[in-house]
Amino acid sequence: MPSSKKLQLVDDFRGDLPAKPEAIPVNDRQKEKLARRKANLVKNPAAGLTWEEIKERVRSLYGR
Repeated sequence: MPSSKKLQLVDDFRGDLPAKPEAIPVNDRQKEKLARRKANLVKNPAAGLTWEEIKERVRSLYGR
């Protein structure tokens, strides 16, 4: 698929998203999972990744 078509698809998807994140519906199961993850990070701050580590992982997976 040409890059121009991919960019158009991204724009189309982005246009479907609500303008405010709080407008995105989140069910109870998702809220519980987020609460567990947040509690784990608060207890164990070193368990998280830095932005540099995240970028490195993504680049190693997708070659950029």
